[in-house]
Amino acid sequence: MSFCVLIPARLASTRLPRKVMLDVGGLPMIEQVRRRALESGASRVVVAADHPEIVECIQSYDGEAVLTSTAHVCGTERLAEAARLLELPAEAIIVNLQGDEPGMNPALLQATAQLLLDDAGLQMATAAVPIGHWDELADPHVVKLIRNDLGHAQYFSRAPIPWYREQFPLRAGAALPDSGNWWRHLGLYAYRVGFLQDYAQWPASALEQIESLEQMRALERGVQIAVYCAAEAPASGVDTVADLERVRTLFS
Repeated sequence: MSFCVLIPARLASTRLPRKVMLDVGGLPMIEQVRRRALESGASRVVVAADHPEIVECIQSYDGEAVLTSTAHVCGTERLAEAARLLELPAEAIIVNLQGDEPGMNPALLQATAQLLLDDAGLQMATAAVPIGHWDELADPHVVKLIRNDLGHAQYFSRAPIPWYREQFPLRAGAALPDSGNWWRHLGLYAYRVGFLQDYAQWPASALEQIESLEQMRALERGVQIAVYCAAEAPASGVDTVADLERVRTLFS
């Protein structure tokens, strides 16, 4: 069994309007993202778009795209609809790659999917990288996770977790006292299609709303989320004009 990559893409992004259509390295950003997915070894790559302009863009590069509803509140729900439109079987494995991550490492997609390929009992997987400095741990825009002894996620938070009672808080720029205890969550997921359809039907959970993290919906239902721990983070996604310029420099 292999895996496919689905890429949710919205045209009406708020902080950076029409960002998935902006130029990155001579191509629309969403096409650059699709090409990273193709390099991962996926058997199929499909863009799940909310606007015909995105679909037409991808098709102009001989790519595959489907038009989904504009009413979805998160990318996971958009992928659930795309999986239905594509008639993917319940046991199929899909990787959710955000449409604003043209600098994603393709090997990371394959490694996250491999967790499900290796264990038929798992329904969901994600990825993380080490955190080494206090500034990153304290940043609420950086999502942290704690793993259990099986390598599965126990909790996700925007707060600095776990809290080192004897040493925190630290001064700005300080290195964390012990390596391997703090992990940054990457917004990359792999699911089985049957589970994804169940997830899309569940109401938003209490902790999901408090933390503003959609993966909490699965944890609160008792779902085991396997975590692939990478050595270093890929280039971060594009949310602002500064992010866009940084990524453009990377591709130049």
